[in-house]
Amino acid sequence: MAVMITDECINCDTCIEECPATAIVSADDSPLEEGEYTYVKPEKCIECVDGSVPKCFDACPTPGAIVWDLPYTAEYDDYYLEGNEEGIYKIRVHKKKGIFSPANQPKPFREAISIEERMEHKALEF
Repeated sequence: MAVMITDECINCDTCIEECPATAIVSADDSPLEEGEYTYVKPEKCIECVDGSVPKCFDACPTPGAIVWDLPYTAEYDDYYLEGNEEGIYKIRVHKKKGIFSPANQPKPFREAISIEERMEHKALEF
């Protein structure tokens, strides 16, 4: 996933239009059972690795609403699949290809962000 949106989110949905990967949906469209705020689909997030910062962060007016998450790579497949089972994530399932897990659909990530910062869900900074 690379980034996730926290309960600091004010549901302004500014980030949705900015996402080049269409990975962000409003709280109303969240696939989570109790989706209360804007949601980033982990299987689609590309961290906007081609820019200086993720575009969602650049558009977000709320400090602490967007945090780093672990890279969506095969190495963290168990992390995301467990999170999917626990309801933290809702990873898309294709009828023929199965679940779009990190092992099946890895995404690019910013290598400069440490795994420690990602594990702590460190907020992106203004």
